[in-house]
Amino acid sequence: MLRVFKLTTLLSIQTPKGVSKDRIHSATSSRTSFLPMCFSITVLAVLPTVHANPELSFPEAIHTAIQNDVWLEGSQFREQALLDESSSASRLPDPAVSLSAGNFPVDSFDIRQEPMTQLVLGVTQKFPRGESLRLTARQKREIASQEPLLRQDRSAKIASEVAQLWLTGYQAQESIRLIEQDRFLFHQLIEATRANYASALGRARQQDIIHAQLELARLDDRLSQLKLERDIAQQQLSEWIGDLAYQSFASLIPEQEIRLPLDKLQQSHQSKTALFELIENHPSLLAFSRRLQATDTGISLAKQKYKPEWGVTVSYGVRADDPQGNDRADLASIGITFDLPIFTNQRQDREVSAAKFRNESLKTEEQLLARQLMAQLGASIVQLQRLSERRSLYEQVLLPHTKDQSDASLSAYNNDDGDFSEAVRAQISLLNTKIEALSIATARQRAIAAINYLTFGYQGQSAAVGNFEANGGSYENL
Repeated sequence: MLRVFKLTTLLSIQTPKGVSKDRIHSATSSRTSFLPMCFSITVLAVLPTVHANPELSFPEAIHTAIQNDVWLEGSQFREQALLDESSSASRLPDPAVSLSAGNFPVDSFDIRQEPMTQLVLGVTQKFPRGESLRLTARQKREIASQEPLLRQDRSAKIASEVAQLWLTGYQAQESIRLIEQDRFLFHQLIEATRANYASALGRARQQDIIHAQLELARLDDRLSQLKLERDIAQQQLSEWIGDLAYQSFASLIPEQEIRLPLDKLQQSHQSKTALFELIENHPSLLAFSRRLQATDTGISLAKQKYKPEWGVTVSYGVRADDPQGNDRADLASIGITFDLPIFTNQRQDREVSAAKFRNESLKTEEQLLARQLMAQLGASIVQLQRLSERRSLYEQVLLPHTKDQSDASLSAYNNDDGDFSEAVRAQISLLNTKIEALSIATARQRAIAAINYLTFGYQGQSAAVGNFEANGGSYENL
């Protein structure tokens, strides 16, 4: 009711066509009665904003994005496929069956003619080299074990990405709301100045009207740019949450909590050891350790090729009776086969060497990822500290002083003791300060979202570099 009453009161002050100067003077009651009432529109910023579309809350956006992510579903399929391959790889290869006619006479095609003629059924079973079966199955399981960690990383990354986009859209939407409130003020200010100029009241000048119209046009341009930013954020959000992205963003900024104490973060960004403690259990790094385990197993698997591959063959030969009808004994055979990996310098040695180089290459990738996470975390911590300082400065100094300056400029102008341009500049300065304070608040929440992602998985362990050094790395080299 308060909002509707003030808007109605302000709109009723506009002068209709055909009204005399006396009625104009009566309606406006000079600047002294109008401007304080017009300025009171700024208090409406504290009232709830009514949106035509339903509001999209921050937790709802995160939950929907994770639920709708098809990558997570695909990761589950990949994990199950690798586990099935592991079970299959641990089994012996299928035996080979052969059917043959041995020593068959080609002059008469009579199977009874020669005593050596026989129909042979043979079965051959291969036994892979050394522990190849067990190691192959283990390698598949190790590769599969990284998928749950990658899903954790993906979920945390989605939460961070959606948070960035949501906050971008929220900042644009709330900036639009602040500008639209002051736009209404400028519009009413123009109408009042135009009425005062038409009635020759006070010191209203035509250039004041032009100046106010120019500032109003600039506000319209800012509104257009902010609406573009909001629409882009909605389009980008639609990748994650579909049609929900086109709802209005919630009118209150989400106060995300940092998972770690702020004092620990402040102490950490200056120490590589402390920074590594915070990121060493990150799912992306743990997934790398599983990949390293798989490549270690690959080295052992390559070494199995120095061992022979064995095979056992069992056959049974059936012979027909001789031409006189006498029975001939059937024949059975058994044999063992194996290869001789004796020329190893150009084959087995190279394969083992390739597996080792692949393992070392992966270790360098792990170090690069650790460096990247540490650098991002250090930057986010510094950003959060500086933004917190700026937020305090704006809340305690800039916003109150800018508000006082705006009030004083408007009061001086109302009492014919101030300049119109100065009053407009003061109001624009107040608007810019509010928008900048909003920008700082949203940037601070972006930093918190980044920190929460980068410290995901931290459990406060005292062993800082155990897993990393076990894989051949050292935090001192990061």
